[in-house]
Amino acid sequence: MIAKYKESAMRIVFLLCACVSILAVALICIFLFANGLPAMAEIGVFKFLFGTTWSPSQGEFGILPMIVGSIYVTAGAILIGVPIGILCAVFLAKYCPKPLYKMMKPAIELLAGIPSVVYGFFGLVVIVPIMRQLVGTGKNVLTASVLLGMMILPTIVSVSESALRAVPKAYYEGALALGATHERSVFGVTLPAAKSGVAAGVVLGVGRALGEALAVSMIAGNQAVIPGSLFDGVRTLTSNIVVEMGYAEGLHKEALIATAVVLFVFVMVINVSFSLVKKKG
Repeated sequence: MIAKYKESAMRIVFLLCACVSILAVALICIFLFANGLPAMAEIGVFKFLFGTTWSPSQGEFGILPMIVGSIYVTAGAILIGVPIGILCAVFLAKYCPKPLYKMMKPAIELLAGIPSVVYGFFGLVVIVPIMRQLVGTGKNVLTASVLLGMMILPTIVSVSESALRAVPKAYYEGALALGATHERSVFGVTLPAAKSGVAAGVVLGVGRALGEALAVSMIAGNQAVIPGSLFDGVRTLTSNIVVEMGYAEGLHKEALIATAVVLFVFVMVINVSFSLVKKKG
């Protein structure tokens, strides 16, 4: 009887937690769209999204350079972080000796807890000087991509490893029984069976890369222009908000909130695309 009441109570607690989460997301959406859409309408949607000049003092609010910069930096982070993260997860789940695993797993979890400003400072004093030896000032798209690739690794590794460990051992053992090698069983059977969880880790990593602001603003060059190469400075949507929100007012502040709306839509599109691909798979 007591167990029944406990179960009912916990069901209510879980329902309340779910409702609070949904309410929080709804309030954020209402705030962003209520404050951002009027600014877009006043500036002009086409001029706001496809304008190439961002100069609030002159009434120019074109965010195309920031959109392109966000896409470049996020794509670079994906190219760097996703392959390394997935291979690291495979190593931890299927190859890593237990003594080494006991050291590597806490280290990866520690990476996830490091503040963004620490990553940014590391990039500023380590990665930027290395890039400076190659070309320019060192603060460019490539530098930001490398740092973001490092930052999304813990998320991809942790989620992908959990997905790999969730695959029934019978899949792996069946492949071995049919004559497959250890590597072929892992990469040909176990990894494809865990593709849904691995893709979820990648999407979470992409969200982290797309939403990162402080670290990117420290090392990306903070130039509101469309980059012509990997070695040009760049400003992302998030860094644009962080850099200017402190002193913005009037239409300038509303334009920054509208920038947050565009960023929100980007993340939503990525999540919906992942859901469609997952459903199709």
